[in-house]
Amino acid sequence: MPELPEVEAVARALRPFVRGQMIRRCRVIHPIAVRPGSGRGAKKAAELLERQALGSSVRAVNRRGKYLLLLLDRGAIVIHFRLDGHLLWFDSPKTSGHVDVALEFPRGTLGFADRRHFGRVQWIESLDDIPGIRRLGVEPFSKNFTPHALSEKMRASRLPLKLFLLDQMKIAGIGNIYSSEAMWLARINPRRRAHRISDSEARRLHKAIVRVLRRALECCLHPAPDFRDANWWFQGLERILNVYGREGKGCRRCRQPIRRVEQCGRSTYFCARCQK
Repeated sequence: MPELPEVEAVARALRPFVRGQMIRRCRVIHPIAVRPGSGRGAKKAAELLERQALGSSVRAVNRRGKYLLLLLDRGAIVIHFRLDGHLLWFDSPKTSGHVDVALEFPRGTLGFADRRHFGRVQWIESLDDIPGIRRLGVEPFSKNFTPHALSEKMRASRLPLKLFLLDQMKIAGIGNIYSSEAMWLARINPRRRAHRISDSEARRLHKAIVRVLRRALECCLHPAPDFRDANWWFQGLERILNVYGREGKGCRRCRQPIRRVEQCGRSTYFCARCQK
């Protein structure tokens, strides 16, 4: 699932394509892609998106947590990629391959595709209309994300640290990959309770989170997403990962084999020797 760095890279790469451009037509090809979270009203959601997007201009392309936001002169189009959703760009009104939603602009067409149909595209009048956005916690790249703020949040939680970091209501945008990476860099065991993390450890963790996310963002931007390539995906991320997906391989610090444990159905990777 794309996390903060991947979605931020998509937002930055997409801006030159659509910012300031008017949507000449919106086509919902597979209504399941716009279905509300309740699973009902896909047809109405598709009609709403097509009607409201038509003739709207894109004022800005932003990100909030793992959500991509196309802010329009009326309302916004919100995209959540979930597991496999991605964007494609066609230089004409025609699209090819699997596309769920197509937004036609004067310069070309932006397509949202997700063969597994977990991702969602929605038109909303206000960002507060989506509970998942309304409840999002602090952004790791914002000035509000400080060591003290992180320490205060952890002090109020009895969750294991890994689950704390995955809670989007506490910190927005961190997922399974970069939570494991940040905890390894900070040398903290993912199974420790958040409220038992000391202030000095919180400072290390804060620094590690920012460092890991910034490094991943740089990797995602070099090379930048190529929306014209149907097979594009972020390249080189596996080379910067120290623990995620490396079960049984030697820790890059101490050579101890990396372990994998399951926490609430999610895989966590860590070094039992380095992370206390």
